[in-house]
Amino acid sequence: MKTLKFPTSHKTQLMDISVEVQEAVITSGIKNGICVVFTPHTTGSIFLFENKDPALRRDLLNALNRIAPSDEEYLHSGENAAAHLKSSRMGNSVTIPIVNAKAILGKWQGLFFGEFDGPRQMREVAIKIIAG
Repeated sequence: MKTLKFPTSHKTQLMDISVEVQEAVITSGIKNGICVVFTPHTTGSIFLFENKDPALRRDLLNALNRIAPSDEEYLHSGENAAAHLKSSRMGNSVTIPIVNAKAILGKWQGLFFGEFDGPRQMREVAIKIIAG
């Protein structure tokens, strides 16, 4: 298993980690199987999303802010309830097929880490490559 560790720089942001995941697949030596990408954070997410138009990323963050606004009053005792709600909406793992030593993504797909409670000095993403 490979673990990515990186800081985030904004309260909310989407980070394309497709290249790092592809590199993990290649260096694993596994030609065919699956790649599981997971984050253990309850205020961060892993998901597939369109990766060509950066404006669409801003649209997604704006839509999530309408669903779970940060300035809303929540029952959660902490101040990051909105981040937890956004993360749960987006999910914490993705499974991607591997064919011929390549993670198979759609033409316009990228694999993203979503930060909803940043900035943070360290976030982690686990990548597990399984032969099959």
